[in-house]
Amino acid sequence: MKARGARPARGCRRVWLFDLDNTLHDASHAAFAPLADAMSGYIAEHLGVEAGEATALRQRYWRRYGATLLGLVRHHGVEAAHFLEHTHRLPGLEERLRGSAQDRAALARLSGTKIVLTNAPRAYARRVLGALGLLSRFDALIAIEDMAMFGELRPKPDARMLRRLVARLRVPATRCVLVEDTLVHQKAARAIGMRTVWMQRYLRSAERVGVGVRRCPKPPYVCARIGSLLALTRLA
Repeated sequence: MKARGARPARGCRRVWLFDLDNTLHDASHAAFAPLADAMSGYIAEHLGVEAGEATALRQRYWRRYGATLLGLVRHHGVEAAHFLEHTHRLPGLEERLRGSAQDRAALARLSGTKIVLTNAPRAYARRVLGALGLLSRFDALIAIEDMAMFGELRPKPDARMLRRLVARLRVPATRCVLVEDTLVHQKAARAIGMRTVWMQRYLRSAERVGVGVRRCPKPPYVCARIGSLLALTRLA
C-alpha cells in the first residue's frame, strides 16, 4: 500500500474512493470523543483560552470550514503538522476499533482500484486500517497531508482537490465512486461527475455522540445508499 498519493488507474477500471471514519469503521465509538477532547485541549493550551471557549472554537471552525484545523491555520497561524500529530495520538485506539471478516471479504471481492481518501492524518489512518486488517485491501492512501494546493490544505469537500485527484488518476470522473458517510462531501463529488454512495451503517452511533449527521431521504446527488461494504459488490 502506498504511503501517499495514488497510482493512475489502468484503462477505465472503476476507482473506489473510500472515506475512513464512520465509513470503514465506527469512529463515533472508537475515536471521535477522545479526538474532540484532544482538539479542545490543544486549542486551550496553544491559544491560551478557557476550556469552554476552546470547545466553542473547535465546533465553530468545524461547522464553517468542514475541519477545525482549517480555521486554526487561517485565523491563528497554527502549524497543521503539529496540530495533527498532537491531537491524533489517541492512546488505546486500537483496542476500541471494531473490524469484521465480512468487510475484509467484501473489499477483496470488489473489482477495481481501491483508495482510502480521508481528511484524517496519514499516521492515524494507517493505525486504523492496520488494526482493522484492511491495510492490504487498498491500493493507496490519500490523507489530509496530501491535499495541499498552492501552499494551503484543501481537504474534502474542496472541489478543486477532487478535480486534481481525478486528473492524477487519469480516469473520467464518472468512473470514480466516492463511498462516504458525509453528505456535503458527496455533494461536491457528484458536482464534478463522480458517482456517490452514502454509507449509513454508523449513523445511529454518530448521533449518540453528538456528531453532526443528517437523517433524510436520499438526496438527488446521492446515487445509492448502503448499510454495509458487502452491498457495494452488488453495485459494481
